[in-house]
Amino acid sequence: MKKLEDRRLPDKIDYTAIEGLRLEARQKLSRIRPRNLGQASRVSGVSPADVAVLMVYLKQREGK
Repeated sequence: MKKLEDRRLPDKIDYTAIEGLRLEARQKLSRIRPRNLGQASRVSGVSPADVAVLMVYLKQREGK
């Protein structure tokens, strides 16, 4: 869990543009705007698979 708390999410992240996130997760994350993956993982309606998609998205952004 500590690793998820340390993993910050960009302030201007567009959750609607991230492929692989379920519709409910996109809507809730866009509304709540969590600061890190730990907070995102605790949002009702965001599944572990959605968190995994976010981790992959962040790794891909780092590579660019």
